[in-house]
Amino acid sequence: MSQTLDPFSPTNKENAMTWIAKACKHLTPVLVLFAFLAIAGCEGTDTREKVDDTVKELAGKKNLDRMDKMKKTINKAQQQQLERFKKTEESAGEK
Repeated sequence: MSQTLDPFSPTNKENAMTWIAKACKHLTPVLVLFAFLAIAGCEGTDTREKVDDTVKELAGKKNLDRMDKMKKTINKAQQQQLERFKKTEESAGEK
């Protein structure tokens, strides 16, 4: 006599339910751990830096930083020119 498994019998349903409950009980902490590691792992990567760089560029922050740097460079050049001009005036006045 061969026994056939009836998928609709109460004992098979109970076994399946307990197996699913046990699997879910162990699967949830594992998924939480993997999600945490994935989020924490992205913080210092090159990809994260590229994403931050792209966001800054799209937001216009990079252009503002470039303009501020250019403004400082121009101001520094003007100060140097003013100092040179004063030196030439002083040397011309002494003669």
